[in-house]
Amino acid sequence: MAGMDTRRTRGSGPDLAAVARLLADGTRAAFCLALLDGRAWTATELARHVGVAPSTATEHLHALVRGDLLAEERQGRHRYVRLAGPQVAELIEGLGALAPGGGPAPRTLSAAGRRQALAHARTCYDHLAGTVGVAITDAMIERRLLDQDHGLALTPAGADWLAELGVTVPSGTRRPSVRSCLDWTERRPHLAGTVGAALCRHALDTGWVTRVGTTRALVVTGSGRESLQRHLGLADETLVGSGGAAAA
Repeated sequence: MAGMDTRRTRGSGPDLAAVARLLADGTRAAFCLALLDGRAWTATELARHVGVAPSTATEHLHALVRGDLLAEERQGRHRYVRLAGPQVAELIEGLGALAPGGGPAPRTLSAAGRRQALAHARTCYDHLAGTVGVAITDAMIERRLLDQDHGLALTPAGADWLAELGVTVPSGTRRPSVRSCLDWTERRPHLAGTVGAALCRHALDTGWVTRVGTTRALVVTGSGRESLQRHLGLADETLVGSGGAAAA
């Protein structure tokens, strides 16, 4: 009877093991981490990024698409893949926060610089993450723009604040307006959901932050530092980072 109950329990819920098997492979996990930048990549680009043969990349990408972690897009003869949605991005970021250690030590100064830049400020799919993303979330909670008494929620003051900034939050979507996403470098939550995405888009459109090359790392600009200090009281050292890198 006990064995029958165990088998019944195993078959009564979602197949978490299937998702775990997909991400248990290092190459597939590396693809998903790269796709956290929110862009669509080709198999060739991902193969070059991870350092595997194109045929190997294609095989792994087929598995991720079949498992609904990635979505495929075609433009003419070109085939692109992207994360299937924000819920997948939050899964990958959350697993990164639970992963032991910080991975192998960078072998070069440039690799160490890239890792530091990602830790300081980056996009997590379509919202802000890293030290800056967490600091923005903390400041919004402190100023009662966000409430966390019963799970993270936007307050009326927060809605007014966004409107004053000119941040437009899409309505009528199935995506939660506010969601907490566990930051894999800070090991603390940053703001996701439609509000987090809209705030990130505003920061990029207004030039508060700019992208670092083709990576998902961001740098806070001079106007961004002034705006975030004025609107949220963030310290300059938090916005500039320990590396001192900032855009003019």
